Amino acid sequence: MERSGGGESDAVLGYERRRLEQSVSIAMPPPIDIAQVRKRKGTAPGSPDNRAGTPLLDDESKESDIAKKFFNAPEVARRREHAKRLALPWKVATFVLTLLAFATRVWRISEPAQVVFDEVHFGKFASYYLRRQYFFDVHPPLGKLLLALTGFFVGYDGHYLFENIGEDYVANNVPYVALRLFPASCGALCIPMSFLILKEMHVSLPAALFAGLMLVFDNTLITQSRLILLDSMLLLSCVMCCYTWVRFFKERHNAWSRNWWFWLSMTGVALAAALGIKLVGLFVVAVVGIATLIDLWRLLDFQRALPLREFFRHFAARALCLIVLPIIIYLSFFWIHFAILVKSGPGDAFHTTRFQQDLRGSEVTTSSFNVPYGSNVTFYHKETGCFLHSHAEHYPLRYEDGRISSQGQQVTGYPHRDTNNIWHMLPIDAEQSNGKVPVINNDDEGKPIRYVRNGDLVQLLHVLTDTLLITHDVASPLTPTHMEMTTMPLDELKDRFNETLWKVEFIETALPIGAKLKSRNRLFRLVNHEHKVAIHTYKSKLPDWAFNQQEVNGNKNLPEKENIWYVEEVVHETIINGTEMPDEVETKFPVDEAPRMSFLEKVFELQSLMIQHNAGLTGSHPYSSTPITWPFVLRGISFWENKEGWRQIYLLGNPFVWWTTVIGVLMYAAMYTLDRILLRRGLDDLGVGIRRWWDRAGGFMWIAWICHWAPFFLMGRQLFLHHYLPALLFSVLNTAIVFDFIGRVTHEGTILTVAETHHGQVIPGGVGGGWGPYNSWTMRVPIAQWLTGSGGPVYWGFLTILTVLYIGGFYYFSPLTYGTGFPSVEVLRTRKWMSSWDLQCRFSASLIAMIFLY
Repeated sequence: MERSGGGESDAVLGYERRRLEQSVSIAMPPPIDIAQVRKRKGTAPGSPDNRAGTPLLDDESKESDIAKKFFNAPEVARRREHAKRLALPWKVATFVLTLLAFATRVWRISEPAQVVFDEVHFGKFASYYLRRQYFFDVHPPLGKLLLALTGFFVGYDGHYLFENIGEDYVANNVPYVALRLFPASCGALCIPMSFLILKEMHVSLPAALFAGLMLVFDNTLITQSRLILLDSMLLLSCVMCCYTWVRFFKERHNAWSRNWWFWLSMTGVALAAALGIKLVGLFVVAVVGIATLIDLWRLLDFQRALPLREFFRHFAARALCLIVLPIIIYLSFFWIHFAILVKSGPGDAFHTTRFQQDLRGSEVTTSSFNVPYGSNVTFYHKETGCFLHSHAEHYPLRYEDGRISSQGQQVTGYPHRDTNNIWHMLPIDAEQSNGKVPVINNDDEGKPIRYVRNGDLVQLLHVLTDTLLITHDVASPLTPTHMEMTTMPLDELKDRFNETLWKVEFIETALPIGAKLKSRNRLFRLVNHEHKVAIHTYKSKLPDWAFNQQEVNGNKNLPEKENIWYVEEVVHETIINGTEMPDEVETKFPVDEAPRMSFLEKVFELQSLMIQHNAGLTGSHPYSSTPITWPFVLRGISFWENKEGWRQIYLLGNPFVWWTTVIGVLMYAAMYTLDRILLRRGLDDLGVGIRRWWDRAGGFMWIAWICHWAPFFLMGRQLFLHHYLPALLFSVLNTAIVFDFIGRVTHEGTILTVAETHHGQVIPGGVGGGWGPYNSWTMRVPIAQWLTGSGGPVYWGFLTILTVLYIGGFYYFSPLTYGTGFPSVEVLRTRKWMSSWDLQCRFSASLIAMIFLY
């Protein structure tokens, strides 16, 4: 392109040139020949005129001949005036959508004035924050912190714990309306932000407004936004991720500018927010990650003549803002989490004793005693919450599968306190050991009180039956690969001494060999000296002959978490009235206390527990559903019910909205595939510019939809309809893009009158230099005109009819959304369009009280 002379007009044109490139598209016209660019500019890749970060060739570059004709001053003035006229309808539409979004989500938000659905969880967590009591949840802390902050601003002190669904808020003096208003506001803001994403992608106003109204009148999004839940916050952060990414991508011609850095950084902030609310925020991280890789691949194209050094600068900038920055912000949420929750609370038991040491009032520090030899103790299993137990009954000679047992005394796991849980800690008898195994630590030798220490070999005597715990080479009842655990009298074990020995191995590697065993403060495994198996239990129950107690056996896989125990209670003469008498004899053993956990160690432990417990939600549930059913609205979830007035809140999508999105995402996949097949056969029905818009706008939303839906097929945990909501939002936006594309293609005034220029040449009677035959379908328009066009009256009418249908569906199912009730049960039954919609036509007082979902 020829360089213009100096002067004010050149500056104006230069500004308008940059402005056009930022606003014209998510897609611009095809590339031109690199030799021609260099010839016109008189520059080479390394010349001074070729500034760093300014590619010589870009398929959306300033050298585009198609865009060139828009840069003359009269055209710029005309387009500026035209843009002003177009801006007003967009502003009005944004305002109307925002107003409708808030109206539908805030209307009657004070009803019901009772705890609904998962408010029992997230309201309770907000209360714990305000009490500063430690709790555990499978979700990251940001969403719950925001709920607690809302409560703090309205003067709530966390006095109420949201124990049961149906409890009265007013009677318990809870500012539940304010707590509900924050998620409702987040849900409402999702609509204008989604609308603005489509605007930035140059979707036409009718299509963008259509998508906004689909989101406004979807019953599921409304229901989920009106309660003290996290989903609306997650949706808003996902939408913000996409909006900021699109804004960043549109700054690609202004690399390293202030706006370029701002939107790239804001994308990283939004990613951290999404991940900080729920772990499924990883899905939007994947979406932005895919878009980033595609963008870097675009920059790597040799035709752009971008030096590798410059490419790596781009790579580093994206890594800094989209990886490092989100991680730092994400970790800051946990720093705030730990800084607030400094008191012992219901979440203590989920963590290691080392973690609990930093919590004020924790039993690990206030009720922890050294365990001396000769004391009576109970062993508690951390994973399943049961005690190591034995009783006088024996294993049957033959099990149900025909295997033979030892008929030894049963050893089981029992969840309640009982005298059969008591074991006596015996030191090894030096005469019996005959010098073959270590007996005691030398520093304890000769002392009146000897303590059990890390690395010691001990014997465990069952107090009530006076038998020693052993394991031997006999298969356990339910797990043939594990060893049977039993007890035997002392006089029968003369030749089996080593099978009675158990090594105490602390889980905390920071604690040295010789550190004292403490009740409630040391996690350990007990490993048999002879067979090298650990005492192990899990949730499986033994048959009636063992009173359906848990199986306990010997496990060869020592690192498994099911092998971890701790001493719950210890009784010894040195512990009087809950106070341990001091040991006046100094020892040479290293300090018993493990070093305090660092911040990152705490984060790693908590993150591991979150993932582990989230994956462990595998039980059955009456309202669970499978991912394949979600787009078709085959199941819902009952949130709340009240027989008076046949009132209930039932999470159910607007069928017309959801079924339309199924058609939309399938149409995009089919049309994309068809276009690629035709292109492969030499038939180019779109042209490079329009295809680029179609790929970048529609493709981005389609990938976002599939990334938020497909991963659930791989999960083994309980799943519910509300898990589909982020995917629903992106499918709505994808559907709007598909309808917009079809409306523009089928509108004669836009498509059939203007031929496309290809590399500066008008092609009469053919398109794309022989890429396809000329006909009424393949005649195309310049991309700039395409992006400012819209469909005709038929298109508007089609969208209007669908919108009326959505409003009707919303109104028809609104009593289930707002819990306003029905005049009779017969009217309620008319809403049950599918047999799988388990609406509560016969109310049960206890049904909803059993619902605990994440």
